[in-house]
Amino acid sequence: MSLTEIRSRIAKACDAAGRDPGEVTLIAVSKMQPDHRVRAVLEEGQRVFGENRVQEAAGKWPGFREDFGAVELHIIGPLQTNKARQAMELAQAIHSLDRPKLATTLARLADEIGTCPDLFIQVNTGEEPQKAGILPSEVDSFVAEVRGLGLPLKGLMCIPPVDETPSLHFALLAKFADRNGLAGLSMGMSGDFEEAIALGATHVRVGSAIFGTRP
Repeated sequence: MSLTEIRSRIAKACDAAGRDPGEVTLIAVSKMQPDHRVRAVLEEGQRVFGENRVQEAAGKWPGFREDFGAVELHIIGPLQTNKARQAMELAQAIHSLDRPKLATTLARLADEIGTCPDLFIQVNTGEEPQKAGILPSEVDSFVAEVRGLGLPLKGLMCIPPVDETPSLHFALLAKFADRNGLAGLSMGMSGDFEEAIALGATHVRVGSAIFGTRP
């Protein structure tokens, strides 16, 4: 599938949901993709990308930014506190704020650096023990805690369990966001982004459907 096809499907999903396609940001997830594939997507005009690992992002994006100018980078994978400064210096958004210790680290670094990327709290909607994210019962209190630290909280993010209907998790995340006055919903990947758009997604994270299977 191509970038053009994904953009067309996003536009159709927005039309079906009565939404403006401009409300949905396509994040091209370039983690573990070879440079020639990423370059091809950049040459097609895509300027918003997602990376899981800060180390990989640091090795890849400074060079691409030299060649292509401003690229918006989103960190979408688990973030270790010792990588937080590097993430904040590289990225325009972090989608995986998932614990109080990370929030306090980001707040301290934001004071030092003077800026902070947009933040999304990752919610473990399926309550899976192996998965990162705040539990549903803790969302409201953690949102309040993050806001109390003065951080730029934009929304919530989730990754539904692979064996469950994703729309149930998207609807739950939307409910939490609405209850807390948050506009951003980072949800939906290659296999289910149209369902996510129907339920209010503002950011969809699409990798293999754009780049092909990772080597």
